[in-house]
Amino acid sequence: MGVVIIDGSTVRDFVNDEAQFNKSVDEAFTKLDLNNDGVLSRSELRKAFETLRLIETHFGVDVATAPEELTNLYDSIFDKFDCDQSGSVDLEEYRSELKKIMLAIADGLGSSPIQMALEDDDQGFIKQAADLEASKLPQQSSSAGP
Repeated sequence: MGVVIIDGSTVRDFVNDEAQFNKSVDEAFTKLDLNNDGVLSRSELRKAFETLRLIETHFGVDVATAPEELTNLYDSIFDKFDCDQSGSVDLEEYRSELKKIMLAIADGLGSSPIQMALEDDDQGFIKQAADLEASKLPQQSSSAGP
């Protein structure tokens, strides 16, 4: 488990680094596109959000949510991503919505730094934002001298 300290500028800098942000989003999209057809179906996007368990837990404790309520919620999320209402989410739609989400997170964080504990194998966007910021910091020398 690792601890990172981030604020809104950490997330905003990650989103504004277009090459890094697009690379991260493209990789996530590819993992979600289970049938490799170049678009995300309603079920592929739902499966991704179900694995995050954002809705079925409250501060890490499972909560009972009616299946029809979950379906309605996941459908509304899908509809938000499916900007052209084609019935699928292409890479540009996915990128655009994730950018909005990440910028909303940045706005919510503001300039107050927060500490987050992340799993070592976490490759989420927040972790990638923190890693990008850390890569820009001057490296400390570990030599002790004579």
